[in-house]
Amino acid sequence: MPNGFPRRATAAARGPLATPAEIAAYLGVPVKTLYQWKYRGTGPMVHKVGRHLRYRWCEVDAWLDQQTAYDLTA
Repeated sequence: MPNGFPRRATAAARGPLATPAEIAAYLGVPVKTLYQWKYRGTGPMVHKVGRHLRYRWCEVDAWLDQQTAYDLTA
């Protein structure tokens, strides 16, 4: 992880759905934070598959791209 930013894995290297633990590791936050974001409606889109929570990688990446609050090139 150079510069503290996670590397994006290719779609072939990861499945279409991810567990909360995988997303937490990817974003570098505790799983509990994902549950808080879900409750508040502020985190990446989450889906229930049966009784399990799953994330789509493409939605997580899109959410992450929207989180940039300032311009790093200034």
